Amino acid sequence: MSDALHLTVSTPMEVLVKDLPVVAIRAEDASGSFGILPGHTDFLTVLPPSVLRWRESADAAPRYCAIRAGLMTVTGGTKVAVACREGILGADLEALRAELRALRKDATDEDRRARVEHLRLHAQAVRQMMRFLRPARPGAFDHPPAIGVSVEGDGDGW
Repeated sequence: MSDALHLTVSTPMEVLVKDLPVVAIRAEDASGSFGILPGHTDFLTVLPPSVLRWRESADAAPRYCAIRAGLMTVTGGTKVAVACREGILGADLEALRAELRALRKDATDEDRRARVEHLRLHAQAVRQMMRFLRPARPGAFDHPPAIGVSVEGDGDGW
């Protein structure tokens, strides 16, 4: 078991924290809040918009990073990597929580817009099918032909 974890936090545009030695990390996923200490088993989890916390030493003040959804991996009991869409470093937890509320609101609005667009496309597809299959259109519901009706007019019913 090693004395320190090595934390890396990155976004698609920049590396916020690179190989920083830390003694403990706290994060949260869909199952709740959890901690990572040196020697932790290999681990992979999806992080929702949340605040990642860590300490560089046992008596150091905690440091924070508000993240907008990401993925956390722990490998070898010493390497912790967080890849997120967006991250904001800070020392003031309350300011980061306010920022996190804004990020969650944005994520909720984005989900709502996606659902509305999905419903709009679904309704458009149904309207297209109804226009194609409308009863007033001749021949729309003629297939398959009824038994006993001559399709080719030969009079035998088949």
